[in-house]
Amino acid sequence: MRGSRLAERIQQVFGPASHAALRIGAGLMFMQHGAQKLFGWLGGFGGQPGATAELFSQMWVAGVLEFYGGLLIVIGLLTRPVGLLLALQMIAAHFIAHQPQGGFPIQNRGELALLFALVFVFLFGNGSGPLSVDRWWSDRRRG
Repeated sequence: MRGSRLAERIQQVFGPASHAALRIGAGLMFMQHGAQKLFGWLGGFGGQPGATAELFSQMWVAGVLEFYGGLLIVIGLLTRPVGLLLALQMIAAHFIAHQPQGGFPIQNRGELALLFALVFVFLFGNGSGPLSVDRWWSDRRRG
């Protein structure tokens, strides 16, 4: 009994904060990938400083999803649909860019795409959590 009470207390105290930290942290990290592709920041596209993806190319679309989708995740706006879209993007990225290189994800450098996919699946299933526009909007609509 005592252990279950402790677990409940930990969940009450740290559950909402860790949910928000996961959402905000993952969104900020995801935005960096988009910033490389769209704006040439943080090492640029393909490791070339200042290089960006060609307009309307597959990499450009990925950059738009990563930067602006990541931004929506950070602020917690439309978290469930954006989470689903980004999870699907990361699964596609894994199979398009990484799986053809063979082996396990750690061998073909696909583990980050799959890890992001798992985070976005979590957000799709659990919503934005606290400190989000979605939560604020929901609370405001209730009264």
